[in-house]
Amino acid sequence: MNHPLPDMMGSSLTKLKDMVDVNTIIGDPIQTPEGVLIIPVSKVKVGYAGGGSDFAPKGYPAAKDNAFGGGSGAAVTITPVAFLVVKGDSVRLMPVAEPASNSLERLIEMLPELIDQISSLAKKKEQETTEKT
Repeated sequence: MNHPLPDMMGSSLTKLKDMVDVNTIIGDPIQTPEGVLIIPVSKVKVGYAGGGSDFAPKGYPAAKDNAFGGGSGAAVTITPVAFLVVKGDSVRLMPVAEPASNSLERLIEMLPELIDQISSLAKKKEQETTEKT
């Protein structure tokens, strides 16, 4: 007779594998009407435990072949951590986090967006100057 523990654990792991795949970590892309592509990125944590015991009840020697008790369990935690934002030739990783408490840290976080805005304003100003001449 095959021991039930490997079957029990194998079945649980197969179900877990069916629930969590690569698309759980890198999500389906979202296209905005403005042409921006947003790709969610998540962190996945998996915990798994299983075990069992063979025992023969006292006074029931015939039950020796069917004297197994066991169980298994799993937990999955999915946490969004960032978004990849693709706009034209620009690719930016936007973390999902609490705002920085330190002013310098906050400035560093905002720097890429600030550079894009300044660049956009400069191009707009240049176009206006070219149109006037």
